[in-house]
This record gives sequence, C-alpha cells and structure tokens, in this order.
Amino acid sequence: MTRPDVRPGTIVIYTDVACAWSTVTIARLLRTRADLGLDEQVLLDHRCFLLEDVNSFPIPKKLLDSEIPVAGALEPSLGWKPWQADPSEWPVTTAPANEAVHAAKLQSPQAAEELDLALRLAFFRDSRCISLRHEIVDIAQGCPHVDATEIGAALNDGRARGPMMLDYRAHRDAVQGSPHLFFADGYDVHNPGVQLRWEGEQGAGFPVVDSDDPLVFERLLRHAAAADRSTTAT
Repeated sequence: MTRPDVRPGTIVIYTDVACAWSTVTIARLLRTRADLGLDEQVLLDHRCFLLEDVNSFPIPKKLLDSEIPVAGALEPSLGWKPWQADPSEWPVTTAPANEAVHAAKLQSPQAAEELDLALRLAFFRDSRCISLRHEIVDIAQGCPHVDATEIGAALNDGRARGPMMLDYRAHRDAVQGSPHLFFADGYDVHNPGVQLRWEGEQGAGFPVVDSDDPLVFERLLRHAAAADRSTTAT
C-alpha cells in the first residue's frame, strides 16, 4: 500500500466528482478555508478515486437518488436536486469530468478547485451530462481562472488522463473511499465529520447519517497550515 506524497500546506483529496459525500466535504473545506483566511496558505490537490472502476459499474442513478436528499440536507446551500433531465441523459461515466479537473490542475490549483466544484454543481444541481466533452468545456467557460480552450485541448489529446490514472492505480489501495484526505505529516482521514451507515441494501436502501460535525474542517485546515509553517521554519 503506497501513500501519496503531500506537499506542506496542501491537502491531497481523493474523490470522484459524482460522489455526494465528497461534494459535502469539498464545499465545507472551501467555505471554512475562506472563513479562516487560509485561501493562500492551504491548497487542495485534487486526485481521482474513480468509483466506476472501483465498483466495475457506472454510478447507479438509484443510488444517487437515495443519497442526494440525505447529503443535500448537510449542505443545502448547494441547491441539490434529484436528476431533472431525461434518464437517458444520465452520465454513464465520470472519467472525462475527473480528467478535466486534472487538466485544470495543469493550469493552477485554483483552476482545478473551481472546475471541480462547477462540475459537481452541474451534476447535482443542474442535471447536466458531465460525461460529454462539450458540456465539460461549457462548464469550464464559467470558471474565472480556467482556460476552457485548454481544457478542451487536454481532453482531445489526453495529456491529463495518463497521469491521473497512474496516480489512481498507484494509490488505490491506500484510499478507503471518496472522499479521503491526506496531509503532509502522514495524517489521513476518510469522509471527515460524517458517520454514515446504510439501511437495506445499497441501491435498494438508503443512507442514514448517525452524526455530523462540520467543525472538524477548521481543525483539518489548521493542521495543514501548521505543517506548512513548520516546514518553512526549518
């Protein structure tokens, strides 16, 4: 089992853009980071944990239909909605969307953060088919720090796909699921703040949140910022 390398002042976060629980985590990380004034001190390094590959099937619509009301209640400001488009337009793969986030990371960490959140909102709020190149590029055009033309070019030539999949394969065994956060000092945590269980079979049952502690994100961000200061001091 190989843990990812993490730079000081960085949180490496393994997710899939179609994961509701990682969307909650990312929204809380971004909001809490801004509230603490740590936007310049702590960066998110987005990595892919490709659920369709882990599970050997596409993201099931029935599963998301049961998760969205529960996850959405944790962060209602994101405007979650059940799938509003025709069922035939449900994205069969999230690999291109995850790839686009990694392509944005070639531009800047801020570009990757913006596009990642925009793709999640496009899926969970706006019912857009984020499997499609033209949808991804159009979503990228709404992100201030993202060069959407370069995203399209990267999707054309695959420059981000190889490194993304190489990292995913190398660290898959170290990742418990989406989201899983790793820190420079060796600390890591899966789905922070949320204790979750399923009633019934997945796909037929529903998730139950036994406890939820959004305040954990202040501790996690200060932890990452402290690692940066410690490295700088030495």
